[in-house]
Amino acid sequence: MAAAADDSSAVTIEPSSFDVVVCGTGLPESILAAACAAAGKTVLHVDPNPFYGSHFSSSVPPHALPSFLLSSASPPSTHSSDAGVVPLQSRSSLYSDIETLGSVPSEGSFAVDLVGPRLLYCAGVAVDLLHRSGGSHHVEFKSVDLLYWDHGDLFPVPASREDIFNTKLSEDAKVGLVEKTRLSAFVRLVKSHIAAQETEEGKASIPEEDLDLPFLEFLKKQKLTPKMIGVVLYAIAMADYDQEDAAADSCKTLLTTRDGMKTIALHFKSIGRFANAKGAFIYPMHGHGELPQAFCRFAAVKGALYVLRMPVTALLMDKEKQRYIGTRLATGQDILCQQLILDPSYKTPSLDLPSGSSDPNSPRKVARGICITKKSVKQNSSNVLVVFPPKSLQEQQVATLRVLQLSSNVAICPAGMFIAHLSIPCVDAHIGKLCINKAIEVLFGSQNSDGSEGHSEKTREDNDDAKQGLIWKCVYVQEITQAKPGPILSCPMPDEYLDYRNILESTEKLFTEIYPNGEFLPRNSAPQHEDDDSDSAE
Repeated sequence: MAAAADDSSAVTIEPSSFDVVVCGTGLPESILAAACAAAGKTVLHVDPNPFYGSHFSSSVPPHALPSFLLSSASPPSTHSSDAGVVPLQSRSSLYSDIETLGSVPSEGSFAVDLVGPRLLYCAGVAVDLLHRSGGSHHVEFKSVDLLYWDHGDLFPVPASREDIFNTKLSEDAKVGLVEKTRLSAFVRLVKSHIAAQETEEGKASIPEEDLDLPFLEFLKKQKLTPKMIGVVLYAIAMADYDQEDAAADSCKTLLTTRDGMKTIALHFKSIGRFANAKGAFIYPMHGHGELPQAFCRFAAVKGALYVLRMPVTALLMDKEKQRYIGTRLATGQDILCQQLILDPSYKTPSLDLPSGSSDPNSPRKVARGICITKKSVKQNSSNVLVVFPPKSLQEQQVATLRVLQLSSNVAICPAGMFIAHLSIPCVDAHIGKLCINKAIEVLFGSQNSDGSEGHSEKTREDNDDAKQGLIWKCVYVQEITQAKPGPILSCPMPDEYLDYRNILESTEKLFTEIYPNGEFLPRNSAPQHEDDDSDSAE
């Protein structure tokens, strides 16, 4: 992969005309570069940073994270009297409300994800895309277990019928047996429905009228206990918002049975796909920043040219026709191109026009937290996803809060330490950060509280090792920008969801906007490897 020399100001790019110029190496930009290169287009891919990944990177060290969040890759200012040159500016306030506590350990190296907590479904579109592009040969994965927080206890979420009856779901043996029996019956119903959907002649196990019901209402009809309803809604169907409130308000965050079943089907299809991944989820070794790099490698093989430490500073416009014709780089070199793809750090006059796709008065936001700890959230657990359902931390918590704990066996921290990523969608930054800090206190302790209020005695015993395990934390709020098509195309920021489905869907739509007749990373486009093994997560 061609990258910039240390002194990129001395780089002169040849040729000086391309079909596509991409600025930023985030996941959407890197996939688009790969797709355009696979479609036979000439691609120049630059990034103002000295590393790959942009806002999807794992290369920013923890001690430098606050300054990176504040800077957000601002391009150098460009002044020109030429009416055909339009300076580019950086967006403001992509990140805000940044706070840190503690000190980053000096020993060892750390890799923190800007997109965390984030996982891949074993049977998800991200894994499929990696296989199609050959990127799976450059990325290894580890399995991640799933835990559910219920009234102060962490319970493993069953991955199979056998797990249901082997998992302790309640302190009361009789209640536990009822829960297991009803949950097992529900799992059989779901798998029967999935099987019927996959065959043309199969009869659906769930009536059409039930598929249009709110999923919460459908689960109540199955006579699942409130606890099991919560597990299915928030830990398997991955509902992001309180479904009791959504049903009462009839708002867009209401999850229908049809949509809930789609995610549950993906969950069950993912279980057992790879021999070395017991559950539904996997995490990339060395962090999520490896994924953009995998697609950049693919694009480079297809002929794309790569230069790091190279910002785009201005747009070149045809003064007579008032259309985009090229890009000016930080070196002053002008590159002619038909299509410019920008990472969300940039704004242009055309991108700032009113859009019906979003409300500028209430942008979507996600509160995120990153912690370095010396204890696991649960004894003998290494890589785990913890799901806090709505209102489980405090009454103001109207959304699901997720915590992804990662250990040294995914090569992101030294042995004996852990990194935890937390996130919750929010409208109010204060409430979002309040929930993040409450989850950190509950799991790892706090200098300002003993963390015991509202916790069962068993929780204090089981999580005693995790208490006071916090070494360092950074909590902040990120704005979620949407993808915007056009000759000057803007890619999206990382969203609030657990996986990449929405981002990949919008990325494919962007490619279709650029090349309506093009095929998005066709299956025969990947370089061939003799050791191709699609049955392993690693």
